Amino acid sequence: MRRKPTVEDLSIEVDAQAWQRSGDRDGAIEIAFVPARAAAGVGSAAAGSQGGGDAAGSPGGAEWVLMRVAGDPEGRVLVYDRHEWECFLDGVRGGEFDDGAS
Repeated sequence: MRRKPTVEDLSIEVDAQAWQRSGDRDGAIEIAFVPARAAAGVGSAAAGSQGGGDAAGSPGGAEWVLMRVAGDPEGRVLVYDRHEWECFLDGVRGGEFDDGAS
């Protein structure tokens, strides 16, 4: 089983990433995409690939998705692999997170 990297494992400058925001205030969700090749070799070691692609066969290795909350005083950043991110988006599209209010 592969081990998902932490932000520290990725050896990237978090604030230098191209963050996309859900809004302008504190509490907005921010997302950044990090190609495995930009993560100091973590994509090949942690994802179990040997250069040609990740375990799912994506060319160029896994892509990591970072998520944080704007204004979080602790600066926490969550790391998701591309499969986890796609499953999340599929759930959003399918209404799995709707609160039921119409």
